Amino acid sequence: MTRSGVMGRQVVLLGDEFGHGRLPGPRRMVALVPTEDFRQHQLRTLPRAAALHAPVSDPARAQANRIARDRLLADDAVQSARRLGIRVIEVDGTLDAAAVAAAVAEQFAPYLGPSAAAA
Repeated sequence: MTRSGVMGRQVVLLGDEFGHGRLPGPRRMVALVPTEDFRQHQLRTLPRAAALHAPVSDPARAQANRIARDRLLADDAVQSARRLGIRVIEVDGTLDAAAVAAAVAEQFAPYLGPSAAAA
């Protein structure tokens, strides 16, 4: 089963996408996954994280289902990435966006060339 999609600015790539020749190798990929605590913090503090973007008959149930789905997707992504030797960076809010970006840049530095490393 393949599940992939784009949600806002997040890209989810799961299942067959990891292992069937669509990726050039584990060193050329990183999985960014929010921790459960960070996900709960976002739901409490960011209106867009808690927003439902479609009318539903039972908003509380829809939100609970979405949160459960997101947790399952994140868990599956971590398991698949680790099984394939792909680096997992757990986002827990202790690093700011620049520090997370630096960790990702470090991962890809061998493939970006000298001009990207200097940027």
